[in-house]
Amino acid sequence: MPDTQLCLEALSALCGCRVEPTSVDSQLTPQDLVNIVALKEFYRQEGFQTLEYPSIGSLSLQEADDVDLYGPPPALTAGPAESAGAAATVKINPADFFHPQYDYDFTNIKDGNKKFLRGNEQYLRPCGWNRVALRVLNKYDGGDGWLGTGSDAWPVSYHGHGMDGSLGIIVTHKADCVDEPGFLDAAAASITIPQTKGRGVYSTRDVCIAEKFCKKFKSKVDGKTYKVVLQSRINPNKRKECQRENYWLIYVPEGSNDIQTRAIVQESLRPYGLLLKQV
Repeated sequence: MPDTQLCLEALSALCGCRVEPTSVDSQLTPQDLVNIVALKEFYRQEGFQTLEYPSIGSLSLQEADDVDLYGPPPALTAGPAESAGAAATVKINPADFFHPQYDYDFTNIKDGNKKFLRGNEQYLRPCGWNRVALRVLNKYDGGDGWLGTGSDAWPVSYHGHGMDGSLGIIVTHKADCVDEPGFLDAAAASITIPQTKGRGVYSTRDVCIAEKFCKKFKSKVDGKTYKVVLQSRINPNKRKECQRENYWLIYVPEGSNDIQTRAIVQESLRPYGLLLKQV
């Protein structure tokens, strides 16, 4: 497993909050992690400025790429504006959050023409990345079949920061593809079919796509810059195929409240790996 503090920095970059170690119970579970990452993007595209999350409170949806999450806290004399911009601090117990037994370093692996399956669908392994396993075994009702390699397993999904509704499922399809067969018909249908409008949470089967949208952070551990992506399994009964190849959407219906929206994410995405790549 990479340095624990490096992994906490990666979590901080994903969540937009300061993640610190503790020896007691964690404030966050791996499921909370994917909920926060997905919901931050969703609520940002909906025009909100903060996300209220149980056990943490208010999380800013403003970009924090230039914010030093591990810098000193705001001075006691800081004004309201400065204090409001301060990142929340979250405590997790690394022993309960990470599962080193299942770490896998794909950094120097090239699959070539080899094919792997998860849930009878092709699994594009994260070659070039170092995977830190999350402790998710025996955490869900119904057993761990979703995490396996058999026919009842869920397909693998990658989530990069910034994968939101701007990608579009139908109506915001890139302009240079408007002449593709069926696109105009699909676009016309999207006007009358709400489920095609792309309101929800996006992910992809291809880590190379997720990498284009991923977060970067400079580690205080070694001074190097890393990319970070979340590796999850996606419920095949909850996703929708996008017009763009290899994109998936977890659709959130209009009128869903915060609890319903969070429930939709929890039923649809389950994380199991934190992917790191040195820039």
